[in-house]
Amino acid sequence: MTMENKKELPPEQFEELLSALKGRFEKNRNRHPGLVWGDVQAKLEASPEKLWSLYEMERTGGEPDVVGYDTQSGEYIFYDCSAESPKGRRSVCYDRDGLESRKEHRPENNALEMAAAMGIELLTEEQYRELQQLGKFDTKTSSWVKTPSEIRKLGGALFCDRRYDHVFLYHNGAQSYYAARAFRGSLRV
Repeated sequence: MTMENKKELPPEQFEELLSALKGRFEKNRNRHPGLVWGDVQAKLEASPEKLWSLYEMERTGGEPDVVGYDTQSGEYIFYDCSAESPKGRRSVCYDRDGLESRKEHRPENNALEMAAAMGIELLTEEQYRELQQLGKFDTKTSSWVKTPSEIRKLGGALFCDRRYDHVFLYHNGAQSYYAARAFRGSLRV
């Protein structure tokens, strides 16, 4: 994110978001054993642009929560932890090329550009599987995941879901979109 695009929350939204994040953090301690909310909050307060990205995750239905801490970088790791794929991000193609390749019934947006505009990254398959260790997510929906360039060059894109108590990785054309498919994101703060 460049300085020209720096985004900050108004004080009311700032407090509202911090309250929601703290409540989720306290309610779901299994996602971040050994971490302390005060440390997370101090990091958030020092990073207003990251807080704006978390607000966007929250606003679109992602229910972001801390899922880890990177001791080397000193960053807290947030993932979208909504039970199902975020409602405010559904019915999107994988990327701009996928969107442009649709001849008719184009959706309004695509996952990669939405994530970039929010200042977040799509989960990788590995991150998606890590998330699934923390609970049961996407039991009725699915989520686009970061697709390797070799697959994308051939027109495909990857998505995951949880069915039959197992996590599955699938492929589709990048131009496809479904009412029950969105994307989950990650953010480091």
